[in-house]
Amino acid sequence: MLRPDALVTLRATIPDDAMTAGLLGTERSGHGVRIREDGLIATIGYLINEADSVWITGANRTTVPGFVVGNDFDSGFALIKPSLPLAGGCLELGRAGDLSVGDPVRVAASGSPAEVIDAEVVAKQEFAGRWEYLLDEAIFTAPPHQNWSGAALLDARERLCGIGSLIIQGFQASGSPSVVNMFVPIDLLVPVIEQICAQGRPAAPPRPWLGVLIGDDPEGLTIVGVYRHCPADEAGVRPGDVVLEVDRHPIAGLAEMLRSIWRLGSAGVTVPLTVRRGTQRRQLEIRSGDRATYLRKGTLQ
Repeated sequence: MLRPDALVTLRATIPDDAMTAGLLGTERSGHGVRIREDGLIATIGYLINEADSVWITGANRTTVPGFVVGNDFDSGFALIKPSLPLAGGCLELGRAGDLSVGDPVRVAASGSPAEVIDAEVVAKQEFAGRWEYLLDEAIFTAPPHQNWSGAALLDARERLCGIGSLIIQGFQASGSPSVVNMFVPIDLLVPVIEQICAQGRPAAPPRPWLGVLIGDDPEGLTIVGVYRHCPADEAGVRPGDVVLEVDRHPIAGLAEMLRSIWRLGSAGVTVPLTVRRGTQRRQLEIRSGDRATYLRKGTLQ
């Protein structure tokens, strides 16, 4: 049975000079899900990344300050805790892998019973995000919940199977475009919860990060944004560059580009990139970085 008191509302304030301020704003709000009796809350990372304050409101309308336990930038999850006691229960963790297309689910946000809606899994497939993000199998549901950020995806037994990340317009489901929510599978968080609690991040070496936003369209893989003072900026990558090759190998599609970069090694590895700038081909050598070390150091150009 759904525990409404396991759902919390989050409000975060981000400094004006934060790297993500221009893209995601400085006032962010959404939801989180208490997953342990000690108060540990799972949410989507972009809500609280670079925050200098986090406030958590429970089901009884009590609001307390919170703090970030850690992040998993690969999956996009974050863990937080209240700094003061906050009454509430927790949700049992399920398995996104057990969900199938066509299964009924519920999408639950905090605040009121009206924030819990019935939905259906309409797809389970790869998702590539322009912010150097890739899920091998994300979960897509319809109809969409309008308060999706950090919302809980629940299976038929009311177990937590995912955390809300996006609303997508024009998604192709059953042969016709529709509006859907995208959820990050909870299966990606479960194996690294203890690692994040112990050291603020998963134990695996961080993936190489360039510091770009990439558009994937019929014109090719176009750099639509470069974070200043980040690896790509230092290597001379510019907005408008079209990525042609990684390590001299032609690529087609954002997912292939990201996987090709990550196969080169962990953060710090040099990434050879071939781009087209205007009518010219350019060979660039990018000394990749660890995304976490650049937060609040770069602004988007």
